[in-house]
Amino acid sequence: MSDSPKPDPVADDRPDEGGASRRVAPFVVAAVAVVMAALFVVLLTAKPSSNETANSPLLGNPAPAVSGVFEDGTSFELSRRKGSWVVLNFFTHNCVPCIREHPELIKFVDQQRALGVDGAEFYSVVRDSTPDQVAQFFAERGGDWPIVFDDRYEFVNRFGVALVPETWIIDPNGLVRRRFISEVTGDGLSALIQALREGAA
Repeated sequence: MSDSPKPDPVADDRPDEGGASRRVAPFVVAAVAVVMAALFVVLLTAKPSSNETANSPLLGNPAPAVSGVFEDGTSFELSRRKGSWVVLNFFTHNCVPCIREHPELIKFVDQQRALGVDGAEFYSVVRDSTPDQVAQFFAERGGDWPIVFDDRYEFVNRFGVALVPETWIIDPNGLVRRRFISEVTGDGLSALIQALREGAA
């Protein structure tokens, strides 16, 4: 009779589950990274929406009497801009559609400045971005217009802005005329404001 131990068939047939998991994990991580990168590329290169408007209880009514702070710390009060066409564009520094829209805003501002005193005033209303982040955004992408920081979320709450970018047009009487909940184009904004001036829109 032999005293040598018999092999344990259960132990011999048991798969190395821990080793298998360790071998599969890197592939799962890599696959997730590839999918995320692909989604980012799609967002960055997708064709912008064509000035998608949205309803709001504010349309046709006086704009909220909101205030914010310029980069230099001075106050901006929307109610004091009566007499001018005013365009407010809500954005954050890391919003992909905002990045994609930015060249169109530069075009729009240039078009309006070319009109002199008849041009619309344009303001970027910043939420959830620091002054340094915004300064870097403009340094990298160009553009030179007033930036209003909505530190107390007055603009966001009173205008009901949930996502960015979002753009609003206010007429010289202080009435809200349009709301865009998608990317806008410079030519589209300029043409619309001209049509509003002429009573054709």
